[in-house]
Amino acid sequence: MYGKCCCVKYMGNTFKYMPKKDLISWTTIIAGYAQNECHLETLNLLTKVQLERMEVDPMMIGSILLACSGLKSEKLIKQIHGYVLKRGLADILIQNAIVNVYGEVTLIDYARRVFESIKSKDIVSWTSMITCCVHNGLAIEALELFYSLKKTSIEPDSITLVSLLSAAAALSSLKKGKEIHGFLIRKGFFLEGPIANSLVDMYARCGTVENARNIFNYVKQRDLILWTSMINANGMHGRGKDAIDLFNKMTDENVLPDHITFLALLYACSHSGLVVEGKRLFEIMKYEYQLEPWTEHYACLVDLLARSNSLEEAHHFVRNMPIEPSAEVWCALLGACHIHSNKELGEVAAKKLLQLNTENSGNYILVSNTFAADGRWNDVEEVRLRMKGNGLKKKPGCSWIEVDNKIHTFMARDKSHPQCDDIYLKLAQLTKLLKEKGGYRAQTKLVFHDVCEEEKTRILYGHSERLALGYGLLVTPNGTCLRITKNLRICDDCHTFFKIASEVSQRTLVVRDANRAWDLVQNEYTELVNTQ
Repeated sequence: MYGKCCCVKYMGNTFKYMPKKDLISWTTIIAGYAQNECHLETLNLLTKVQLERMEVDPMMIGSILLACSGLKSEKLIKQIHGYVLKRGLADILIQNAIVNVYGEVTLIDYARRVFESIKSKDIVSWTSMITCCVHNGLAIEALELFYSLKKTSIEPDSITLVSLLSAAAALSSLKKGKEIHGFLIRKGFFLEGPIANSLVDMYARCGTVENARNIFNYVKQRDLILWTSMINANGMHGRGKDAIDLFNKMTDENVLPDHITFLALLYACSHSGLVVEGKRLFEIMKYEYQLEPWTEHYACLVDLLARSNSLEEAHHFVRNMPIEPSAEVWCALLGACHIHSNKELGEVAAKKLLQLNTENSGNYILVSNTFAADGRWNDVEEVRLRMKGNGLKKKPGCSWIEVDNKIHTFMARDKSHPQCDDIYLKLAQLTKLLKEKGGYRAQTKLVFHDVCEEEKTRILYGHSERLALGYGLLVTPNGTCLRITKNLRICDDCHTFFKIASEVSQRTLVVRDANRAWDLVQNEYTELVNTQ
């Protein structure tokens, strides 16, 4: 009882003064500590159980695995897994739990081997493995598992389908998202709660905010998570004013916002250039709702100010923050300094960012690119060596497009696709056409490598998102809408390229990158240019 009510101190004292402790007592107290995220206490109790020479049962192992997951300890999880195998405790509940915890610490191969060893898989087994793939960036594998599941007699539950919607959203695969939506309807699932939230998010990330709004309007009992999901959907598509209107409607219905709601609102304002509104919402969060801002809120507000070229105001805000500015805050300021060519302030932000010794490779890349733009190649080399010394690598650019129910993936200057030669020929023809009809000129200043202009142009032409576009134009009929996703931020040159390509080809292009989604609809650039 005390454990379930989060009264850990009372729970511990009650156990301490028990005159006689049996296996059930130990299992209960260990579960109580694990469920209340007292991970070290949980493991300490396991040691005491072993000293008492008591048998460890599967239920106790489940609690121990929960604690290991909370500590993100690969070593401990492997030890517990070995203990389970030696003692013959591997029932299906424990096997499912092991799959889950291996996924949470990114040991996907271990999770897969345990999953494959389960002889009589239940829906929890399948859901654990699907969720494991989604959380580790393996959305295609998650969907393939779903297709394998459909061949069995096991019916997916709502938790399985929520994970699958996340996979479709990660891929921006509208076709697969609609397929899962249709499955939900055919199987009689109610479109509410987590399912409705996931559908709104999926449709927004697939570039169809109208479908997201239709789901939102269909739901009668809207909770805070659904309101926040819809606010975020509008922000993702540069509809900041719609996001604010939605927030006002939410408060009119006496739904109280939380930190995540305000984060979505500030994000929406930042990507729509709504400086005054964003500053007002930040004040409302602090003083009207008594919510102390997280470092992410500060970073969002700095980004909002910096994007509007209010760099000095942004710097003043950073200097007067009540908490130590995080890497995200300095990154937002540096990115804007880079865009608006404020070298002096950019130097300050770059130094602060390097001092934090961040483990995010993207921050080092931003500093390196800032130095490269000024031709400071020695500084660039120093940053890259420092990054290498910290065991960090640049995340490679990767883009994908769905054609005929199959995901086609491309890396920068990729030549592994079976139709590689045709793709490059199609791109060359398109580039020539864009130069002649749309006035396209490669912005080689955006290539941060110490190479000749010709090589810089080749680098731009080989960006992964262009290869995905080239493939889409090659194999789909004229007028087909193309949906392309990139794992990193799309450069400004590719923004320009896609804008002109949409106009010249008379195609609707829906593109999503690491920052947001944007549409290019035949002669109409419907979204704001995405910046760092």
